[in-house]
Amino acid sequence: MKLFSHHEFDNHEQVVFCHDAASGLKAIIAIHNTNRGPALGGCRMYPYASEAEALNDVLRLSRGMTYKSALADLPLGGGKSVIIGDPRKQKTPALMRAMGTAVERLAGRYIVAEDSGTSVADMQQIGQMTRHVSGIADKYDSQGNRRSGDPSPMTAHGVFVGIRSSVRHQLGRSDLQGIRVAIQGVGNVGQHLARELHRAGAELWVSDINSEAVERMVDELGAIPVSGKEVVNLDVDVFAPCALGAVLNDETIPRLQARVVAGAANNQLEESRHGQMLAERGILYAPDYVINAGGVIDVCYEGRDIGQSEVLHKVNAIGDTLDEIFRRAQRLQRPTHEVADQLAEERFLNRQAAA
Repeated sequence: MKLFSHHEFDNHEQVVFCHDAASGLKAIIAIHNTNRGPALGGCRMYPYASEAEALNDVLRLSRGMTYKSALADLPLGGGKSVIIGDPRKQKTPALMRAMGTAVERLAGRYIVAEDSGTSVADMQQIGQMTRHVSGIADKYDSQGNRRSGDPSPMTAHGVFVGIRSSVRHQLGRSDLQGIRVAIQGVGNVGQHLARELHRAGAELWVSDINSEAVERMVDELGAIPVSGKEVVNLDVDVFAPCALGAVLNDETIPRLQARVVAGAANNQLEESRHGQMLAERGILYAPDYVINAGGVIDVCYEGRDIGQSEVLHKVNAIGDTLDEIFRRAQRLQRPTHEVADQLAEERFLNRQAAA
């Protein structure tokens, strides 16, 4: 299995393979860049078909975290971890504690948080073995109501803000009343996003491999259920990928009828050239690591002397960042993902930790 010559290797500072025989832990931690600060990124647990597939995922995801934190102007670098295994069948407290030990060995270079297949409770188990964990402390919303450390609501709110910005630029609309949105994936983030969109008056189509999650959105919000394949084909205004990555590719892009792609999934472009394909079709793409930064903003300020209203203000600024990217892309006649990459690299390359 290749590493330094791997097609997703991008000058990563450190890649660690972790194993614990007693608990069955098989994990990979990738630290992409720490110029701005320690590498923060979630721990994903997924039944990868192979170790090569897991490595591919963790390399892509960790790089995305560097760019995400830079464009959110956070004092953080980028990292990610993956655990190979089915979270519904193989996850145990002992396995999570073993993961915590692996994180502790990195002495603060990597800060772990929850991701797909892991939860606040899992992070609390990890936290028994290391203090380099985030997303576990209860927080308060702008009304003073306590909520859990789960960053999903803030991730969803950032995507909501990003959809508003995208719709304003592409469709000339200042509101979302009657805007048709197809959400691919209604897990934690997708459900929170669907609720915000519903309150704003959007019409919703939803798909997910979990039929119960789809039924919940149908019953609660009046959303229209569609299949995973059909959701890409719909005649809607916005396509919101909120499941796994690489959904924008040679097969799906020609089928898109939406004029905006804006969702929470990481690594939505299967290859960089697919951003150019979207631009050539006149589809406005909100770069994923810009629009889905609400969660990392939320966990970044956990335990710091900063109020929830200020965190919300920083998440709302995602819209301002997208506005800048869209304007520059239009002026330069370049795809939005290339402009976003350039802005991020200006902030983290050859930089010391941000104040």
